[in-house]
Parts: sequence; structure tokens; C-alpha cells
Amino acid sequence: MTRAVCPGSFDPVTNGHVDIFRRTAGLFDELVVATGTNISKSRLFDPEERLEMLREACADLPNVTVMGFTGLIVDFCREIDAHAIVKGLRGGNDYEYELPMAQMNAHLTGVETIFVPTTASLGYVSSSLVKEVAMLGGDVSALVPPAVQARLTAKIASRQG
Repeated sequence: MTRAVCPGSFDPVTNGHVDIFRRTAGLFDELVVATGTNISKSRLFDPEERLEMLREACADLPNVTVMGFTGLIVDFCREIDAHAIVKGLRGGNDYEYELPMAQMNAHLTGVETIFVPTTASLGYVSSSLVKEVAMLGGDVSALVPPAVQARLTAKIASRQG
């Protein structure tokens, strides 16, 4: 069985993420979408909320499993016997950021990283931008799954209330 991991903070999961999950799920027997803790990023949603949103967003993908992890992604890959890490790329900046990590991961364990380019119509979508637009009252309903939109609206209202 071939198993790959698609890691990220997914705060929140966007339609761009879901597009990568959907396309990648067809390449492997199993895709594990894994959300971890990255201390360099601030979070709107706690880990359990992110896991719930990911499970909702991936509910129609039978070979996708959602899990949380801590520590190095390569250690998580070893634990679950994953053979590849999948990362979506929106453009050159993502590549510049992801390439050294991919090289380090391969150096540490031999786990290879596969880069999947985003669908052109979703290339501008990022969790950070979605949060910023939503916090300023903009409509992000075309950028996130409906369940995520509802959670995002409620979370922002609770912080502003």
C-alpha cells in the first residue's frame, strides 16, 4: 500500500487545500492529511477545531484520513509508514520556502516530497489571506468549504463580541 502525508496548519482549510487533497488522493492508496503545531504561526482555530474542519472537508474522499501530529513530519511519516510528503505550491515563493524543507526531510529519513501545483483559479488563496479578508468583513464563501465558512464567521464574531 502506498501512503502519503499532506501536512499543514490548515488554519482554516481552504478550497485550495481541498483541491490538492482531491487530486493527490487519486495518486496514492491512502492520503493522510495531517495538521501539526508550528510555533512560528499564530492560529485562529485550536488543533481539535482544525481536525474537525478537515474531516468535514474530506468526508467525501474515501481514501483520505485526517490526523494530528507533533514534532517532525518525517518522524510522523515513519510512525505511520508513509512513503511521501505532498505539498501544494501556489508559486515561486512557496517553492523557495518548501524546497529546503523537502531536502532536509529527504536527508533525515529518505522520505521524498512531491510538489503539486495549485489549480490556477485557486492560486491566490491562502489561509492567512482568507482570515484577514473575513476579519475585515469580506466574503470568503467561494474560498472555503461551507462548514468552514460557518465556523470562521462564528469564530470571528466571538472574538469581536
